[in-house]
Amino acid sequence: MPSTANPLFSCSDVHIWIADKEVVKGVDLVVNAGEIHAIMGPNGSGKSTLANGLMGHPAYTVEGRLTLVGKDISALSPDEKARHGVFLGFQYPVAVPGVTVASFLRAAVSALRGADVPIKEFRKELLARMADLEMDTGFAGRYLNDGFSGGEKKRLEILQLLMLKPRFAMLDETDSGLDIDALRIVATGINKAATADTGVLLVTHYQRLLNYVKPDVVHVFMNGRVVRSGGPELAIELDERGYDWLEPAAAGGA
Repeated sequence: MPSTANPLFSCSDVHIWIADKEVVKGVDLVVNAGEIHAIMGPNGSGKSTLANGLMGHPAYTVEGRLTLVGKDISALSPDEKARHGVFLGFQYPVAVPGVTVASFLRAAVSALRGADVPIKEFRKELLARMADLEMDTGFAGRYLNDGFSGGEKKRLEILQLLMLKPRFAMLDETDSGLDIDALRIVATGINKAATADTGVLLVTHYQRLLNYVKPDVVHVFMNGRVVRSGGPELAIELDERGYDWLEPAAAGGA
């Protein structure tokens, strides 16, 4: 495993409140370049809150320190974090009628680069990435998530990931609602994005995504805390045994 002396991303003693309820209760994570981390846990454990809070969801109160490539990004807004190379793939992507997929992606890529991307260059890249995800070219002209199936929404999240090329990507339950073919395609996109220079944090309930995207580290999240971390074998154990056997650790804040 790479050294943790200079991690790509780290967070320390992160607490997150929704209104007056503390949902995330002190989380430390270190993700190195080239690593894929998976966070697994039961419903209501705070996994999605953690991902959204790290990105800077305006409805959450977040305390703790976040760094990206050695820079403190704790106080940055979501758009500033995105410009620095942080990406969040949503569990429930929002529909934006009237804005096409191509227009949205070109605006996003241009914002990251600080200059308009030439249409010809953008179109070539977009079509190549859509081919990676086995998407029909007509998809680019559809309105953003408007009338999309669950699988189409998740493919669009991964298309954004491939186009934006972030340094650190958090994917919140990207596998939810996918049939086996869509899961395979989405996983292919994640693996393509997970280069030696990037870090990936997958939030998932199930081990099935991890059959296609091999994690370096698996964290078990319960009661707002990481209660155990291990290698990919931990995900298999969770699939076989569930989470009940870890409840004493979760209750004790271990």
